[in-house]
Amino acid sequence: MSSLEIVLGSVLILFSVAVIMVVIFQEGHERNTGAVTGSVADTYLTKHKSRSIDTFLERWTKVISVGFFLLVIIANMLSYFHIFG
Repeated sequence: MSSLEIVLGSVLILFSVAVIMVVIFQEGHERNTGAVTGSVADTYLTKHKSRSIDTFLERWTKVISVGFFLLVIIANMLSYFHIFG
């Protein structure tokens, strides 16, 4: 095993754990069922959704997922072209 394989594998493990943690910390979307039943929820969180923790976690889920996806593609390309050794 080369050092590049170990480093890339470690980074992939860190990204996968980060994706799992960010997804676990997100709140379920079942709390917004008031619009379906007809009740109007005009709370502080609905007015300031762009500053909420849910928006922060959603944004980081996308960023970390794209990073993980790109790392997997790079690792497969390096493995396919036998760059690891």
